[in-house]
Amino acid sequence: MGVNIAKNSKKRIVIIGGGFGGLEIARRLVKLNYQVVLIDKNNYHQFQPLFYQVATSGLEPSSIVFPFRKNFQRKKNFHFRLTEVIEVDADRNCVLTSLGEVSYDYLVIAAGAGNNFFGNERIEKYALPMKSIVESLNLRNIILERFEAALSIEDNESLLRLVIAGGGPTGVELAGTLAEMKKYILPKDYPELDFDKMQIILVEGSDHVLSAMSEKSSIKAMNYLKKLGVQVKTGTRVSDYDGDEIVLNDNSTIQAKTLVWAAGIRGNFLKGIHESDLGRGNRIIVDGYNRLKNSPNVFAIGDVSIIHTDEYPNGHPQLAQVAIQQGKQLAKNFKKKLKGKSLVKFHYKDLGTMATIGRNKAVVELPKFKFYGFFAWLVWMTIHLRSILGIKNKFLIFMNWVWSYFTYNLSLRLIIKRSDQKKVGTER
Repeated sequence: MGVNIAKNSKKRIVIIGGGFGGLEIARRLVKLNYQVVLIDKNNYHQFQPLFYQVATSGLEPSSIVFPFRKNFQRKKNFHFRLTEVIEVDADRNCVLTSLGEVSYDYLVIAAGAGNNFFGNERIEKYALPMKSIVESLNLRNIILERFEAALSIEDNESLLRLVIAGGGPTGVELAGTLAEMKKYILPKDYPELDFDKMQIILVEGSDHVLSAMSEKSSIKAMNYLKKLGVQVKTGTRVSDYDGDEIVLNDNSTIQAKTLVWAAGIRGNFLKGIHESDLGRGNRIIVDGYNRLKNSPNVFAIGDVSIIHTDEYPNGHPQLAQVAIQQGKQLAKNFKKKLKGKSLVKFHYKDLGTMATIGRNKAVVELPKFKFYGFFAWLVWMTIHLRSILGIKNKFLIFMNWVWSYFTYNLSLRLIIKRSDQKKVGTER
């Protein structure tokens, strides 16, 4: 059974995934003489850098998502299908989905990356990931439920202890926000609880948090976290977790009901991709033009792809900017194909990295200089606001930030669960 999309005289490009890379190339290809088909299991684009603010009640989920169809209104050569990809059949030039088959002339895999639990099934079962808007909302529910449950239990330290595995931007930003909630917000909501018992512990396997940044930035971030009361354990990894007890690689243990997993990602595997095309971190190996070696009309961009270069022997960093730049370059190459011109290899331009660690505190590294503190925090907010899709979303996020900044309050501390979601209390 095939998906009902009428084929016309234009070459069809099928894009799997509407993340940063997939959305970028789709927006550029619809302006060209191609038929563009975007496939995603959600009908919206998610702004991943702000997932942690949904998880900590700072933003509504709807303010960081944007419907694909709204973004491509009145684009006649664009088609969207809400479905999951089951398999890629490169020999037949088609994609098998839960709705049926979709044929293609060119395929762009932009499926992104998921959580990497490094083969530990118990951690995968009990830890709380934050790689989608649904997972972020679930984390918000569970964090708030922990405090509600702690009111009725005298020995409630494990309910009030929040452990975060992974000291990258996600883990650092989440830890900083939770620490500010502990100081300014939660005592007002739960005056019966003793928040001196509440602990926020950040566990990082390398010697520094934000290890992808400079040592100075890592030290700054570490100091900011410690001033906020976050306990940081560097050179330490979570090796096991049963829902109650966290075991670290030095055999020490932490009693905690909540373990947030931000310790690693791996490319989202698609059945049908040749084993020889898979590299480190389950990423698809591509050449400088983002093409697969065994399938020259199949391309991969973003977190799911890896290009080995002298400058990046282990592949480019799995950042939004890499995906966006690859999407732009690949769209340019498809334009060159129409004109019969030679393709241009992808070259990553490092625009810098940044992370915020609570109110008025951030670290920003640009190619030529670094800065920290309040100004860095303003830069972080400005860049993220510019990147959000939709004027309404930008306005809502800005107003939420202004409100929480001046009132030291968050208005979204709601426990909203699906009807089939399991209850989370003192047992897991």
